[in-house]
Amino acid sequence: MSSRDEHAGLILLVEDNRQIAEMVGEFLERRGYSVDFAQDGVSGLHLAVSNSYDVVVLDLMLPGIDGLDVCRKLRGDAKKSTPVLMLTARDTLEDKLIGLEAGADDYLVKPFEVRELEARLRALIRRDRRQVSSEVLTVGDMTLDTATLRLTRAGQELTVSPIGLKLLAILMRESPRVVSRRDIEREIWGDTLPDSDTLRSHLYNLRRVIDKPFDRPLLHTIHSAGYRLADLEAETTPASHIA
Repeated sequence: MSSRDEHAGLILLVEDNRQIAEMVGEFLERRGYSVDFAQDGVSGLHLAVSNSYDVVVLDLMLPGIDGLDVCRKLRGDAKKSTPVLMLTARDTLEDKLIGLEAGADDYLVKPFEVRELEARLRALIRRDRRQVSSEVLTVGDMTLDTATLRLTRAGQELTVSPIGLKLLAILMRESPRVVSRRDIEREIWGDTLPDSDTLRSHLYNLRRVIDKPFDRPLLHTIHSAGYRLADLEAETTPASHIA
């Protein structure tokens, strides 16, 4: 494995198209990154689990195990939170939702400019390297420990993607205030903003985990304003008084 470069990053590129892999690898190495390569899903998963990368760049269509299964195993079986940037030729919202649900943090549709790929990598690395203060956040019956990344609701442990956890931390810290879409995007991705579907897709998947299995929602869309995380039922219930 290549030595870790603290100024740029250590990248795992899992791509079976040799021409694309060479183009991306050469560009990133010129920009100061260290790059490890894998040409199939089995090798890519082994490297991703065995080593500590700043980002895994993962092609969707791979021999052996496809990119979705690699991502699911990385998150589910290996419990690795390494940021994953998925490369795909599929650009429908449904395809993007499937990738995000599997655990990808971001996606880039082929064909792409390598400069945009690098910008996405920088944003993921910057986000992942931030020092997160240790705190326990609670909204309603949901609790997030930012040190252990343990998320529970009504005593049930929940699993969400790394960006889903970041979204929750932002909204829980501001609860019950409304946070604008622009503020959320800049907090997560910095100046390199994703396309318009990315945040919507993450929020959709987040709702499926934290709200759908439970009696009342905590995540609310405030049209033309943004999003808020709050227990509205508790807010509207009159406080009891003891005579």
